[in-house]
Amino acid sequence: QVQLVESGGGLVHPGGSLRLSCAASGSMFSINAMAWYRQAAGKQRELVAGITSGGITNLKDSVKGRFTISRDNAKNTVYLQMNSLKPEDTAVYFCNVHIYALNLEVWGQGTLVTVSS
Repeated sequence: QVQLVESGGGLVHPGGSLRLSCAASGSMFSINAMAWYRQAAGKQRELVAGITSGGITNLKDSVKGRFTISRDNAKNTVYLQMNSLKPEDTAVYFCNVHIYALNLEVWGQGTLVTVSS
């Protein structure tokens, strides 16, 4: 069974930085697309950043220039480096991966990021 373990959330002041990590385990097949979503209180879950197995990335417009997504395929781990954080970035951040060989999509448990002074 594929499992995702997220880490790196917490409380940070506006303008600060955090780095989220998500490690996938239990898959005998390659991890394909990996992504980070977020869900703020009372709002729908939204895509923040995605990255293909080949390293092609896409970012939500509001985080471009501040967030960077990367991955280590050898470790089946995806990262989200978040700089210049704003209060509106406050949300639960979820890791998401696709394993095309299994037609499988897996979600992490979520990690809370709070940006507040």
